[in-house]
Amino acid sequence: MLIVKKFGGKLLNTKEMIFNVVNICKEDYENGNDIILVLSAIGEKTDELIENATNINKNFEKREMDMLLVTGEQMAVSLVSMAFNKENIPAISLNAFQVPIYTDSNYTDAEIISIGTKRIKQELSKGNIVIVTGFQGIDKENNYTTLGRGGSDTTAVALAAKFNAYKCEIYKDVDGVYDTDPKTNIYAKKYDEIGYDEMLNLSNGGAKVLHNKSVEIAKKCDVPIFIKSMFTNEIGTVIK
Repeated sequence: MLIVKKFGGKLLNTKEMIFNVVNICKEDYENGNDIILVLSAIGEKTDELIENATNINKNFEKREMDMLLVTGEQMAVSLVSMAFNKENIPAISLNAFQVPIYTDSNYTDAEIISIGTKRIKQELSKGNIVIVTGFQGIDKENNYTTLGRGGSDTTAVALAAKFNAYKCEIYKDVDGVYDTDPKTNIYAKKYDEIGYDEMLNLSNGGAKVLHNKSVEIAKKCDVPIFIKSMFTNEIGTVIK
């Protein structure tokens, strides 16, 4: 079976956390599953890159900003691939150009148009865990684009839809989807299951659990999303 897993940048902050990602994937891999792993930029790297850009030019061209921002995810996938290799688990990192993931040219907020399958299928057939940069694509002129903040969720769900994955697991530092922020409201209610439309309402209303575009793709392609805790590896909420 093919499983798509996505980890956000806060879950890659330290060497120990990176190897925790490796261990989580290792279990499914050793059980005979193919794995596509989607990563965000490590920690606050995206914010750091934006700050660097605005220190140079507050009136930056969006095309140039995207050219800069994609480096965060590329750093993440290469480092995590090295961690897998250290544990003698075959893995390869791919950026949007190498997959390829094609988008429109709406820089900093692009929409995915199509995803190539040949390269990923080749790497999976070799027994590799395929680690893909989230949040980014390329347009018809081969310029890098980004999908908007939180866009790695969208990459993961789009890949799960394209490859007809058995499931799409999105790991967070919380244990599921709540009706309000559990960090500020001790009475927040966690959903064991939630429908696409209700999740869209939460995302469009400002909830930061999932990128709204990812939920739209999941609804259109009927991809179930499993929100899991990085720290327990338990399913917190199923979106279907």
